[in-house]
Amino acid sequence: MVFSPMMTSSLKIGRFFGINIRIDWSWLLIFFLITWNLAASFDQIHDDWQTGSVLALAVIAAVLFFASVLIHELAHSLVAQARGVPVRSITLFLFGGVSNIERDPDTPKSEFLITIVGPLASIILGVILLVAGNIIAAPIGDTVSDPEATFGDLEPAATLFLWLGSINLLLGFFNLIPGFPLDGGRLLRSALWASTGNLRQATRWASWVGQGIAWLFIVTGIAMVFGAQIPIFGTGVVGGLWLAFIGWFLNSAAVATYQRVVVQDVLADVTVADMMRSNPPTVASTVTIQALVDDYVMKHDDHAFPVVDNQRLVGLITLQDIRNIAREKWSETTVQQAMTPIDNLMTVEANDDAADAWTKLARQDVRQVPVVTASGSELTGVLRRRDIVRWLQVHSEVGSV
Repeated sequence: MVFSPMMTSSLKIGRFFGINIRIDWSWLLIFFLITWNLAASFDQIHDDWQTGSVLALAVIAAVLFFASVLIHELAHSLVAQARGVPVRSITLFLFGGVSNIERDPDTPKSEFLITIVGPLASIILGVILLVAGNIIAAPIGDTVSDPEATFGDLEPAATLFLWLGSINLLLGFFNLIPGFPLDGGRLLRSALWASTGNLRQATRWASWVGQGIAWLFIVTGIAMVFGAQIPIFGTGVVGGLWLAFIGWFLNSAAVATYQRVVVQDVLADVTVADMMRSNPPTVASTVTIQALVDDYVMKHDDHAFPVVDNQRLVGLITLQDIRNIAREKWSETTVQQAMTPIDNLMTVEANDDAADAWTKLARQDVRQVPVVTASGSELTGVLRRRDIVRWLQVHSEVGSV
């Protein structure tokens, strides 16, 4: 996958080629499930193996599977960087991996190249692993040409390579399904974009196709739950629920990705200055929390107040900062003690693109951002998320963002 949902509660585990590698906490669940499923499968097939060997191989296989997913996403990210598209991070999560690419490519060709390398990397890796597995398995029986040879005859290394090779081929071809925003859906969008010259229209059509495939997954999954035997997917409650869950996720992602493109389109050529609040109420750092509540919070509808001393922005205090202070300590606690200092604040400038500012607000999950001068010390206004939403509601079909 190559789309960019907002991942939360993730842990940084490393950095490759300038790209942060992160693990979302949901990854722990799928890692456990894959390990447990592999252990059960290996134990059933290799009934002569010791329990410790089965568990060890299952853990190694699960780790290497996610290493394969990482290679898939690195292929996307490295080509994106080469094409001038910034990449914030790669996150491993419940559904595999995602490259957090900051913006859409500038041309259909760039999107095609960035997208196609992921499935190609998985398919090539799968072929290499299958060849290696068959070479290792050759002394005990050619698993490709000898139909009497069984998987249970294989040694651990051959078992591992053959399973990893098969799963990488499956990963590569599954991602070529035109279910936007899967890789196949993005390849479809690149073709539509090239033919229409309109990214927004191409995204709309690709999103419709993606939603249709997502609903097909959901319906198929529900049918599997009720006993239907589906080619390739099989039957069963667990498999059916999982397929339906994937369909639900893809449907949500397709809608969200289209909305993001609409937002960027509507906000094109719009600056922060066009929608910021130019004269927001400000507060001095020496004011007590009690005075802040009485004189500011109760008299304004703002959720945050810039802290200004001697015409210089020194911080920002929000309603959540106030809630973090015990009620009985409001009269003795100053704004300076409770605020977020400017060094820890995200800020924008009046001439910045509104689309970039919206992305920053969404990424940091904050409701407002101070607008400062080029020096970063003087406050010129505040940009609130609700002001951007109101603009979008007036100027686009996004409705509620």
